[in-house]
Amino acid sequence: MPVINHEIYIHAPIHTCFDLARSVDAHVESTKQTNERAVGGKTSGLMEKGDHVTWEATHFGIRQQLTANITEMNPPYHFTDVMVKGTFHSFTHEHYFTETNGVTVMKDRFDYKSPLGIIGKIADRLFLQKYMERFIAVRAKEIKRMAEKSRQ
Repeated sequence: MPVINHEIYIHAPIHTCFDLARSVDAHVESTKQTNERAVGGKTSGLMEKGDHVTWEATHFGIRQQLTANITEMNPPYHFTDVMVKGTFHSFTHEHYFTETNGVTVMKDRFDYKSPLGIIGKIADRLFLQKYMERFIAVRAKEIKRMAEKSRQ
């Protein structure tokens, strides 16, 4: 099961970064490259523990839907979302935040299992893991841009 870890430093308060990371609206803004939108459950505003959201996006030229639940929430330090329905066999996405001297460190830990057994494992090695690493990094950079812009 691949695990992707990503870390980014953001010159903005921890609360701002935490709220942007759990905002449905900011998620849509930060995933324009896949035309992502919320189509079910919580479709705008800030996600809370127990909320679920169904996302629709285009990956690899295929329109897909994925539903995730917010299973843990410890504002402004941590939240976890878990896929309950979608293309992956499973995934758990943990979001962690710390702040020192006005700089927030935002860490993502994305633990996933591809579908289709051995075919999925081959896909991970050939392209899927790199694709997901890039997807998470682009989203983090967009959150950084939004958070640092809000300070101006």
